[in-house]
Amino acid sequence: MDKDLSMYNIRTDLALEAKEMAAPGGEDIPGVWSEQDTQGEVTVSRMHIQTDEGARKIGKMIGHYVTLDVPGMRQGDTELQDQIATIFAKEFEAFLARIGTKPTGSVLIVGLGNWNVTPDALGPLVVENVMVTRQFFELMPDQVSPGYRPVSAIAPGVLGTTGIESSDIVQGIVEKSKPDLVIAIDALASKALERVNTTIQIADTGIHPGSGIGNKRKGLTKDILGVPCIGIGVPTVVYASTIVNSAMDLVFGHMKKHTPETGQLFGVFGSMAEQERLQLVKEVLQPIGHDLLVTPKEIDKFMEDIANIIASGLNAALHEAVDTDNVAAYTH
Repeated sequence: MDKDLSMYNIRTDLALEAKEMAAPGGEDIPGVWSEQDTQGEVTVSRMHIQTDEGARKIGKMIGHYVTLDVPGMRQGDTELQDQIATIFAKEFEAFLARIGTKPTGSVLIVGLGNWNVTPDALGPLVVENVMVTRQFFELMPDQVSPGYRPVSAIAPGVLGTTGIESSDIVQGIVEKSKPDLVIAIDALASKALERVNTTIQIADTGIHPGSGIGNKRKGLTKDILGVPCIGIGVPTVVYASTIVNSAMDLVFGHMKKHTPETGQLFGVFGSMAEQERLQLVKEVLQPIGHDLLVTPKEIDKFMEDIANIIASGLNAALHEAVDTDNVAAYTH
């Protein structure tokens, strides 16, 4: 049966999760192509939303989406981090080829977010770690070795700090510096606690600043900037209502294993659909200010690790002189 996500009220920035909600049984969605493969501990999910119908059913824009799921990413395993960076680099190279960005094309990397708020500092942290080369092409082009491209980077801050929409700042920079491609990096929100700090999403549809906390802001997209924009995001927060709802699912599942009489035990509440139950939880929590954004306690160390993974992967994907198969050598 066809399902339209517009009736749901579940916050997620991940296209993979949106597809799972639209087709919980794993059935095909018209206008949406997808595939999945596993490389070591990394599960790579690729999805192409091809039609307006597919976009409407999933609630995401037409375009390509790649998701790297790595449950072990939270463990701080450096070898695993190197593997993730290598896979990320190769998947990102596929995006560059699909868009048609030349090896010499200039790139602007935009680190969205607030560097003073740890779960929102992903963008600025990546900007600190990427290989910036545009100044060499401007000042000493004859001394630049083959295999590099002009790369510039900016962390424009947030509206509450600057008073200016991030999109407007980036648009001004794009008009002046004229890059061939914009890469926007931001923190996201997930509907599933297990995907927080374990997932990376790449999308050629751009990104919307503040989307991770539900803000509807002017986005960084090809239509707005005039050049292709690839969005990179990592879910670092989840709503308290989502956690409560997930905990209820676990309780219901646990009780059903021990007694078949759960209907009498949970009553109408136990028979409610997930979306209805989540809406009820939100209605209870929001008026008293308890539908908080929650992040794991080890977020400080994780943000450093994931920023290095993404920066190293970008360095390898953007510069031919950087060995994609040996990303670890370029990790900060």
